[in-house]
Amino acid sequence: MKIDYGPLLTDRYQLTMLQAYWQHEMHGTAVFEFFVRKLPPERNFLVAAGLEMVLEFLEEFAFSEEEIDWLAQAEHFRSDFLQWLKSVRFTGDVNAMPEGTVFFPNEPILQVIAPLPEAQLVETRLINLLNFQTAVASKAARSILVAPGKLLVEFGLRRAHGADAALTAARACYLVGFQGTSNVLAGRLFGIPLYGTMAHSFIQAHDDEAEAFENFADANSGDIVLLIDTYDTEAAAEKVTHLAAAWKERGIKIKGVRIDSGDLGNEAQKVRTILDKAQLRDITIFASGNLDEYVLRDLAETQAPIDGFGIGTKLDTSSDAPYLNCAYKLQEYAGRPRRKHSEGKATWPGRKQVHRLVDDFGRMTNDILDFHDRASVAGLLVPVMRNGKRLVPAPPLADVRQYASDQLAHLPDRLRTLDRSDPYAVTISPSLQECARALDAQNVRNLTTKTTV
Repeated sequence: MKIDYGPLLTDRYQLTMLQAYWQHEMHGTAVFEFFVRKLPPERNFLVAAGLEMVLEFLEEFAFSEEEIDWLAQAEHFRSDFLQWLKSVRFTGDVNAMPEGTVFFPNEPILQVIAPLPEAQLVETRLINLLNFQTAVASKAARSILVAPGKLLVEFGLRRAHGADAALTAARACYLVGFQGTSNVLAGRLFGIPLYGTMAHSFIQAHDDEAEAFENFADANSGDIVLLIDTYDTEAAAEKVTHLAAAWKERGIKIKGVRIDSGDLGNEAQKVRTILDKAQLRDITIFASGNLDEYVLRDLAETQAPIDGFGIGTKLDTSSDAPYLNCAYKLQEYAGRPRRKHSEGKATWPGRKQVHRLVDDFGRMTNDILDFHDRASVAGLLVPVMRNGKRLVPAPPLADVRQYASDQLAHLPDRLRTLDRSDPYAVTISPSLQECARALDAQNVRNLTTKTTV
């Protein structure tokens, strides 16, 4: 069955709340903000991703006749409410941090300003898009930092949690600096360069490993990467040295070899020695197999002669931090700031802006969270949508990659490591703190009044 990711990809309570808003004519302007409450234990920063798909979702938001008919049969909604639902579109404004922006806890990366029913109804899908892609982009950025100059390829399609996750993970990885993906559809949709070699099954399907290499080279033009660890890695490397000279006369160039198992650092060192001895120093070594940023760091520390890595399962699932402690919360309604005060889940009220301070070298030093209209300088949140229409076309992914690279380059040194560092400073402005105290005091007075009445 083909799945259409339309408005019904939401939680049921969004629709039941919407019916109540509609019935009581609560259509005042609301401000919702998406933010992360705290960093996962393994992270020093996060990288915003998923905005482009959010804007696409909002621009196309509409219920089809079939969806309305299904709701009429499956749920206890009023017929006049469903009739109104047919006309619902997203007509609001969106401010956001550009994709690739480094951010920290309590900082909104997306701000929705719209009539309350519209702003509420899109909550579930917005969290769904931003949470996952930001988690993957943030993990991918760590590999970029510990393996500078290495070829990094996203290899996680087969272990990703569904097709949507596989596609958005490939994009998120490329966005922060990976050079390519094995995912062919991601290549078509997003223009991401494609990489791939061969599977062990291809080698096993032949009676002779050298014959497998020959057949692969005959069938595939261009640079060839051979998988050499199906049986004996060193023996296969020796075969590669013998084939290289013969293939050169036929115009076939062996670009590299791939190792997918064993002690990758040790195996790579042995293979490098064999290739160099045969004067094949231009043949690269590419490694894969249960990799993540920690393995890359260990291999870098031992100076393993590996030129590139295919990183899959742990990256596409963000295995050590598979979700973010994130929220999409109402911060203002009908012109008044709102604040949630639940224990461990309190929010800073009002429509906000994030301001970043840097040192003389452009390195970020600290951020300030304040009301959106209190700043004298531009903030990180910028207008991206007005009246339900995006302001400019989606930027080329190459431009987003460059922006993300610049962001990572301006991280303080202590945040660039995999170990948890002293936290980056995010200062809550005095005006925000005073507003929060006033709202808390008002809530206490309201509760006291209700109790004594």
